[in-house]
Amino acid sequence: MINSEKPSFYSHGSYGATLFDPRWREKRQRILQRDKNKCVICNAIENLHVHHRQYHFSKSLNRFKNPWEYSDSLLITLCESCHGRGHNKYTVPTKYIK
Repeated sequence: MINSEKPSFYSHGSYGATLFDPRWREKRQRILQRDKNKCVICNAIENLHVHHRQYHFSKSLNRFKNPWEYSDSLLITLCESCHGRGHNKYTVPTKYIK
């Protein structure tokens, strides 16, 4: 298969591909609904992202948890603008787990 024939999610890399997983899509929808489909910072209703407040790296599995494996309390809805500003200003902490 030639690269141009691959579905678009291949260009996002392995983490990006997980964002197309039905488990993440379901979790994402639940978080958006919980946050009333708006950015928790500026109340924007367009270009919404679900942001992980921290990442978990499993030492025993030698990998990060999948995006849908996080507790709902570690996920928040942000608009694209607030999400970008947050990542530019802060580093998302990584918690190392067994």
